Amino acid sequence: MTSLLTAAPSYCARFGVAVLLAALADFFFYGQPVGITFFLFGITLAAAAAAIQPSALSARGLWSVALLVGLLPLIENVSALSVAIGLVAMAVFALSLVGRLWRGAARIAGQVALFLLAAPFRFVHDFFCWRKAARRFGRRRIRLAAIAVWIMPLTLGAVFLALFGAANPVIEYWLSLIDLLALLDFIELPRLAFWLFALAGVWVFLRPRLPRFLRRIAHLALPIPLGVTTTRATAAVEDIIFGKAAILRALVVFNILFAVQTVLDATYLWGGIALPDGLTYAAYAHRGAYPLIVTALLAAGFVLAALRPGSATSGDPFIRRLVYVWVAQNIVLVVSSILRLELYIGIYALTYWRVAAFVWMGLVAAGLALIIARIALGKSNEWLLSANLLTLSATLYACSFINFAALIANYNVDRSYEMRGPGTRLDIRYARSLGPDALPALDRFFDQQKKTFLTDLRDPADAVTEAHYRAEQRNWRAWSFRDWRLLRYLDRRGSLVVPDGYESHAPGR
Repeated sequence: MTSLLTAAPSYCARFGVAVLLAALADFFFYGQPVGITFFLFGITLAAAAAAIQPSALSARGLWSVALLVGLLPLIENVSALSVAIGLVAMAVFALSLVGRLWRGAARIAGQVALFLLAAPFRFVHDFFCWRKAARRFGRRRIRLAAIAVWIMPLTLGAVFLALFGAANPVIEYWLSLIDLLALLDFIELPRLAFWLFALAGVWVFLRPRLPRFLRRIAHLALPIPLGVTTTRATAAVEDIIFGKAAILRALVVFNILFAVQTVLDATYLWGGIALPDGLTYAAYAHRGAYPLIVTALLAAGFVLAALRPGSATSGDPFIRRLVYVWVAQNIVLVVSSILRLELYIGIYALTYWRVAAFVWMGLVAAGLALIIARIALGKSNEWLLSANLLTLSATLYACSFINFAALIANYNVDRSYEMRGPGTRLDIRYARSLGPDALPALDRFFDQQKKTFLTDLRDPADAVTEAHYRAEQRNWRAWSFRDWRLLRYLDRRGSLVVPDGYESHAPGR
């Protein structure tokens, strides 16, 4: 609290910068389309945060490069994923400026999560702390009495002004020019709420702090120290349920069960053997994709619980070999799940959820491989958590540059029945729901239909969608590299014509 008081000029300077940044946010975002302004605002906020931190000179080099890398997805396209990546990069950069960033991916991830969770309340918390400190040390503050002494003068002044207006035509004319109702129209409650939200949002980066209870957590080690022993009763239960004999038997049973599943998949999915009567490949693929992923996750949890670092089971060579075989079977199981999903999508179609399932299955396979690495290298669970977080971060970062709407639309069009593909008929309604990014794929689809049926089967809604999209892109704030590439394609192809009298609401982006 005293630090807030002793740094009062800095506190006021931060507040002034926060107001300026809130005004910039109003200019960039309020009532405007989203686009390149997210990147510009992030760079401006980072520069302001670095400028008001006098001790941040040594931390600006490496972390500035990391911040720029984190904000690059906002240039490609503004989405929930790219904004989330930008927020995490801003949080890491802000904490590095004040020297509060810990070492290790797992610890940094926990810091960033708590930092962002506490962000909405930081401005109000700092304001009340500053007020308490000022009251405690007798600093000058606005008292209620200082406001109350103006009530009588202002009230009587308003009465006198009204009387003068009744007595003097000139004053009456001046007063008639003041439209109080019109002045009230300038007060927009949504805009006021936006300003408060912007102030709270930028303040947390201008004065980055972590919740106080996190300092206590910092002294707690994540793994259990080797010298700590449990009570005798607890140890006895653990020896029975998770002892070496129990884990050995469990691994033997699990390996046999997983081997049966692996052989069945190898027979029907990889070998192409005919399925039993009444069972299609689509049903076989769809029923097994997601349950097998849950099975792999449960297996990973068992391995982590059974082979804790420093335990008797983790040092047994035979148990370690059984674990390697079992985790390898789990990886094969995940690959089998990916193949199942691919078969199902090949027969039906690709959607956002099925793309997410592919990514999720790949992450599960990587996590299982990292479990083997942790056991083989003798690493801790904290190392495993950090490695998984880095894998997840790299995957999400790469996904932020992928145009999934265009990917899904192109895949479904190319494999549709109408394009002589192996799939079913194209779900045109779902393709249109993907937004303007699906227009190039739909163009190829309708061009093919025009060659087949000698007539244009395009719906006027496509022209309306394109017209709305072009109108939105006239605002420079909506610019992104992805939209720029799409506009270049639309300009080369030429605009579609909206029929006279046709009205439709274009699908949202």
